[in-house]
Amino acid sequence: MVSHDEYQLSDSDYAIRIDLMTKVFGVDAAERYFQALPSSAKTTETYTALLHSYAGLKLIEKAEELYERMKGENLPLTSITYNELMTLYMSVGQLEKVPLIIEELKCQNVAADLFTYNLWVSSCAAALNIDEVRRILDEMSIDTGSNVTWIRYAQLTKIYVTSCHLVNSDLSSLVESEKGVITQRELISYDFLVILYGALGNKDKLDEIWKSLRMTRQKMTGRNYVCILSSYLMLGHLKDVSEIIDQWKQSATAEFNVAMCNKLLEAFDEVGMADKATGLRTILSEKGCEPMNDLR
Repeated sequence: MVSHDEYQLSDSDYAIRIDLMTKVFGVDAAERYFQALPSSAKTTETYTALLHSYAGLKLIEKAEELYERMKGENLPLTSITYNELMTLYMSVGQLEKVPLIIEELKCQNVAADLFTYNLWVSSCAAALNIDEVRRILDEMSIDTGSNVTWIRYAQLTKIYVTSCHLVNSDLSSLVESEKGVITQRELISYDFLVILYGALGNKDKLDEIWKSLRMTRQKMTGRNYVCILSSYLMLGHLKDVSEIIDQWKQSATAEFNVAMCNKLLEAFDEVGMADKATGLRTILSEKGCEPMNDLR
């Protein structure tokens, strides 16, 4: 393509090459290629492609520096830029930075897309911040970019946050949503489904999704394990909780994190589910993962 003078490379062509170079030759090669591009080719699309490479490799400092360069160049930023940053922070467990990215997005007058809201809601769900989830859903409902898909997403998430009223839930619409959610390229979508089916009390679906998640080529994170643990705990399936902890301890891609389990214990205690916390605390002790002292 480059050798044929009659062919004009587009921003998308440059961006795809940056992504492919990262995968084949490593991020250093992609950086050198990006730096050698003419100024006219250093656009929002090519910058975002390099940002995507940094996010995928969890290179926080480089991603943040590149974002500041993008702002310094006065490039027209898009929701994709902010989605990449949020995905990065969630992948490394820095959930507290997600709201800061949302503030940045709003300050730059960038319109959020459905994936932006997916990440935002999921980060709050992972932190068990249900009040914030409700507030985001309200904001979503009045967003001028809302469409039928957004409305369906909001409705299903409301099912999760009001799980005590799930007896007559319409599972057919949930299946329809699942087909769309699991095709998202980001692993966070699985967490949303785990939480949702946990709230619905559908253990069979939980088992299917967890099996599917473990079979993906994506690297598992501590967040994935915490979401599935909390769902099985809510349903009272302590045998499954025990098996998940074993899987987490044996995982080559996500180091077992007792601090995250402690946060889960604290959350259950704070919302009055001491029995769930006691069950998890007992299992952790049996597995040689001593949790913090009783929080009550």
